[in-house]
Amino acid sequence: MLPSTLQRLSMTEDISILIIEDEKKIADTLKFGLTENGYDVEVAYDGTLGRRIFESRSFSLVILDINLPGINGYELCKGFRLKNQNIPIIMLTAMNALTDKIEGYGAGADDYLTKPFEFKELLLKIRALLKRVQLQHIPVGTVLRASDLEMNLDSKEVTREAKKINLTAKEFQLLEYLLKNKNRVVSRADIAINVWDVDFDTNTNVIDVYINYVRNKIDKGFTQKLIQTQIGMGYVLKEIN
Repeated sequence: MLPSTLQRLSMTEDISILIIEDEKKIADTLKFGLTENGYDVEVAYDGTLGRRIFESRSFSLVILDINLPGINGYELCKGFRLKNQNIPIIMLTAMNALTDKIEGYGAGADDYLTKPFEFKELLLKIRALLKRVQLQHIPVGTVLRASDLEMNLDSKEVTREAKKINLTAKEFQLLEYLLKNKNRVVSRADIAINVWDVDFDTNTNVIDVYINYVRNKIDKGFTQKLIQTQIGMGYVLKEIN
């Protein structure tokens, strides 16, 4: 075995991936490719078996189709997210409408890749999400604050004026990025790269939709509006004294 291959395997041998995909040819091809890249891979061809396998052991990442026999991908994603708030979940599906993507992110997916796709693109997304998980374990301060808004990075709780705010995984990531860049205008491209990872289609309005989701949850009903739009430039979460 070549030295570069040995090094690659040593970095990934402890990373386990669960693929839930009912198209056997796609699932088996993905397993072969990911195994070749050093990952420990398990496959389920229906949603019921996928849930059973997920609950039987610990995984580093899940690749999930939407249209599945037994239990669909949206419901699986919601269930996985309740059991593990931090596990990266990639939805891999032929459903490419904006409403499908919004529902996928709303269910708790971290990323969304439509068929047909390039295997190299999937690898990039996997590596980016796993890197993000690793960075989350680097101490950066347990609590992020702006005015009366607080985000606890350990417990994943968000409060404003001590009132608990429930966010989906993607909404949490978006708000975390805004808080870490408070008082600084961030463009849609900044958000796409840092919250939606590589190769995000900036021509869609998913970012604007999610900004509105988060804004409605943390600003609605409060006198001071923290998330503000800078026309032609992007968004800023302002700390108001």
